[in-house]
Amino acid sequence: MENQEEELYGKIFDEIPLISEEHLDIIVSSMSEQDAIYFLIHASKSAYHRGAFSIGESEILSKAIRIVSKRTGTDPE
Repeated sequence: MENQEEELYGKIFDEIPLISEEHLDIIVSSMSEQDAIYFLIHASKSAYHRGAFSIGESEILSKAIRIVSKRTGTDPE
């Protein structure tokens, strides 16, 4: 049995599985507002883990994610 990691085309923001280049096209072409918020949150988390933000910037981003997540019912974790 093949490992699922070997079957993946890649991962978006180091976390979201991507099956193929066509899958990426589908994500981009069919993105809803809820999807956009989901991807923005994951992009922000990924950038944070890569050290892209200062402590202050991280604090502001964290608060913004919590506000948007509460409003939209999106789980920030």
